[in-house]
Amino acid sequence: MFNFIQNLFRPKAAASAGWHAVKLSAAQARRHAQWVEQRVYLNWLSPYYKAYHLRKGGAAGARGLRVQLLQESGREGALFFFDSSIGPGNFRHFYEYLGEKLLALGYHRACADQCTNRKAQHTETALKQLFKPNPTDCPKTGRCNQRYGLVTVDLVSMDGQPLFIRLTSNAVLEAAFTPASSFDELLASLLNAPPPDAATEARIQEYHDRF
Repeated sequence: MFNFIQNLFRPKAAASAGWHAVKLSAAQARRHAQWVEQRVYLNWLSPYYKAYHLRKGGAAGARGLRVQLLQESGREGALFFFDSSIGPGNFRHFYEYLGEKLLALGYHRACADQCTNRKAQHTETALKQLFKPNPTDCPKTGRCNQRYGLVTVDLVSMDGQPLFIRLTSNAVLEAAFTPASSFDELLASLLNAPPPDAATEARIQEYHDRF
């Protein structure tokens, strides 16, 4: 069991074939820090949160942001679809911001990778971040707090145009870990926020096209 826990919390040694590690340039990091400081993310936290619950309740309509639920054996998640009103620049910032929120929730980033798949008709690019809970209260002083389980955040684009952000979580089903909190609780921690004010809404165009 001790070896299992060590392997779970160990950062990934190398990306799989076709994937390579990716990080922001210094200029991108500065611009993103400014985007966060100006709280531009508030323009989409509550709208995506509302869209998720509307979809879950079967009341989603054609207007507003689109969310699709994901449910697989042992894994829950959601797709947050890109909308032209957001702009590709803001959408990439939003993807990075979700990862930073997970760090603040007691996770560490096990990998941040990119893969480009060129096909005859189009080119698909995927960014992936895998987050593992920080190993607190383990392995000797008690069960490990796995929080919401293992969490993955992906950003998928086609021919340079963002398609969606995929957020998923899956619980570690081992006696050495506390039960995982639900995906709904994870989304509440990430997205439940007040709406933006007029000044924050006015920032959208500043970051609309360029990351």
